[in-house]
Amino acid sequence: MLDIGVDLTNPDTFARGFPHDVFRRLRREAPVYWHEKGPDAGGAGFFVVSKYDDIKHVSRNPAIFSSQPGITVMENPGDYEAGQSSMLQMDPPRHARYRKLVSAGFTPRRIAEVEPVVRELVAEILDGVAARGRCDFVKDVAAELPLQVIARFLGVPKEDRHVLFHTSNRMIGFEDPEYGTSEEDGRAAVMELYTLAHRLAEERRKEPKDDIITVLLNSEVDGDRLSDLDFDAFFILLTIAGNETTRNQTSHGLRLLLENPEQLSRLRGDPSLLDSAVEEMLRYNPPVMYFRRTTTQDTEIRGVHVPAGSKVTVYYPSGNRDEDVFPEADRFDVMRSPNEHLAFGIGEHFCLGASLARVQLRSMLGEVVRRLEDIELDGEIRYLRSHFIDGVKEMPIRFRARA
Repeated sequence: MLDIGVDLTNPDTFARGFPHDVFRRLRREAPVYWHEKGPDAGGAGFFVVSKYDDIKHVSRNPAIFSSQPGITVMENPGDYEAGQSSMLQMDPPRHARYRKLVSAGFTPRRIAEVEPVVRELVAEILDGVAARGRCDFVKDVAAELPLQVIARFLGVPKEDRHVLFHTSNRMIGFEDPEYGTSEEDGRAAVMELYTLAHRLAEERRKEPKDDIITVLLNSEVDGDRLSDLDFDAFFILLTIAGNETTRNQTSHGLRLLLENPEQLSRLRGDPSLLDSAVEEMLRYNPPVMYFRRTTTQDTEIRGVHVPAGSKVTVYYPSGNRDEDVFPEADRFDVMRSPNEHLAFGIGEHFCLGASLARVQLRSMLGEVVRRLEDIELDGEIRYLRSHFIDGVKEMPIRFRARA
């Protein structure tokens, strides 16, 4: 039996980034790999799915590979019940009905309306750091844009926006001792967001506004409307998914350009490559490392027997480097085309906010490349301690602002 020599439930395995060498071996020798349970995961072990086509197969067959029992390999009392109002832990047909309801807030028209606001925010954020010649790119730039966009998108008042930032850090970063949190504190953060969501919903019922909260509260599909619990759960999902992931993808995007100066030069020389550059950043370093599914019946993946009730994990960074799909998969190439990566997932749970994320990534990274020159690291990059999110906590840079 293959021994990969690492525990994928241990956050320290990912302390220096995603272990691509381990997954390169898995794709080659054991593309459907049985991983014994880690000391903190609880329950039995789980299957690790590492190849592109198999990830698509699992993702596109929710009747066999269910999201409902949980989306990570960690098992904690109450997680099953707590997650049932989250879209991430819904299966069809409930998921389809729920997605129709909330998709009213993510129409192409609404995303188009947000784009000028995003560009204004990008200009304000970069104006704030340009004269300094140095900054922590994560805190001062990458974190600011999605926080402000989601806050405006949701209609969160300025005085409450800090709640979004701190609670999302506590919920995602409970494995990282620097955040000084715990699973209990993560649950307390959830309750703080619930409280904020409930208050804002009550305010919008009395005084509707042109924001997504009002849209969600009034959306209706075939007589269905969001319950209070459903609305609160979606508010939390938007806060986490719309804040943490875009922040980390923006940080990784700049890091990849700095690590590949010839690609940065190419992008500077031809700004029309921005779209393909962003897609390559998403392929090369997606912020979500995996999701878990649970089998509802005995099945097979690539000839491997997978019993009913098994945990099955699909690792997106591995699928995005599958040599059978992406030529020179380990090469970062801002001109790569085609580029059908899996950074936003695929199938039922394809990221609802993908268009909004792309707008932010293109706007921010395009302006960073245009306005800041001679960008260099000004210290060590520090990563989030997590087995689930490939996060960047700190990335000090120095630069020269273009006149």
